[in-house]
Amino acid sequence: MRLANDFPSADGLWTGLRLAPEGIDAAIAVSDGIVRWVGAADAVPAEHAALAHHDGGGALVTPGLVDCHTHLVYGGQRANEFAMRLAGATYEEVARAGGGIVSSVRATREADEDALFAQAAPRLEQLLADGVCAIEIKSGYGLSLEHERKQLRVARRLGEAYGVTVRTTFLGAHALPPEYAGRSGDYIDLVCNEMLPALAAEGLVDAVDVFCERIAFSLDETEQVFQAAKALGLPVKLHAEQLSDMGGAALAARYGALSCDHVEHLSAEGIAAMRRSGTVAVLLPGAYYTLRDTHLPPIAALREAGVPMAVSTDHNPGTSPALSLLLMLNMACTLFRLTVPEALAGVTVHAARALGLQDSHGAIAPGMPANFVLWNVREAAELAYWFGQRPVRTVVRQGRIAVGAAA
Repeated sequence: MRLANDFPSADGLWTGLRLAPEGIDAAIAVSDGIVRWVGAADAVPAEHAALAHHDGGGALVTPGLVDCHTHLVYGGQRANEFAMRLAGATYEEVARAGGGIVSSVRATREADEDALFAQAAPRLEQLLADGVCAIEIKSGYGLSLEHERKQLRVARRLGEAYGVTVRTTFLGAHALPPEYAGRSGDYIDLVCNEMLPALAAEGLVDAVDVFCERIAFSLDETEQVFQAAKALGLPVKLHAEQLSDMGGAALAARYGALSCDHVEHLSAEGIAAMRRSGTVAVLLPGAYYTLRDTHLPPIAALREAGVPMAVSTDHNPGTSPALSLLLMLNMACTLFRLTVPEALAGVTVHAARALGLQDSHGAIAPGMPANFVLWNVREAAELAYWFGQRPVRTVVRQGRIAVGAAA
């Protein structure tokens, strides 16, 4: 795949487009990498009509997709755990046997930055080929200042190299490192008082996350991390209610969390708190599928409460080795019963909001950077209907033509 420096400008008037989801004939005017106008093809303002033309050839156009929850930078892989689960081991049994997150920690600590970049780059390229224009990348496989820094630096490098918006999330409170066995309080002190302040000062942290669960960190420990993030002016988010109802969503909502993610066991109280705070529920069907879970997220209750629902790959080596956001669209519809418009909003406008990027991503609107995708499909439902197919025609990312050619 070409890197960012090779991408041509997307400036000009893009015509021959059908704007999703309705498929109306549309045009988009871009100059200096910014959308200046979007609307009906027969209503292009005179000041844009003279721009160089790009012919969309009747392609469907959507905002660039946003993958709002990934663990993309890590060492090694964990296919052996997939086999263990097939043999009957539970998520918790795998973790207690020395697998799970800690096994990825070992491999990540052994790899240097260049090795981590080389491993992560092909994974990112797969996601970008699906029309992703913004992505979150979490740390959490280093679990020490040195190695968390290494992960976050690689995430920044990936964004620069590929010309894609990367939001970095510090997930130091992902698991207890082996050297802190039985001393979770001491480790949380390290996270709050040393790791997070240092990484934030280096400009490596856009948000802060915690894995709040019985096999991870308690509500009290989670709140300590949230307080440290708040003191540094950083937004928070949470791995919430994946395996049990810990009450994490309500806690996160009290801190104005950008998102609560997984939420299979989310309670009515958690939903109400998220509605009040405007927190996004991030659905992760890849993990649900891989873990062969049977406890569905409370989709109907979230829908009724008006809580925005995003959809993401949760790409990680243990529980969601997914490299297609379009496949997650299909899974969100088939497994979770989202409608097609809900699923599309889940990988665009709501996913952008889950990263605090609603002013620059998730929509095609005047004043926003040009991030949009042209698809070789007739109707929006096909984006969720097909799986295994990549119908991307052209990707405009950060105002440049990153995939496909300008016609």
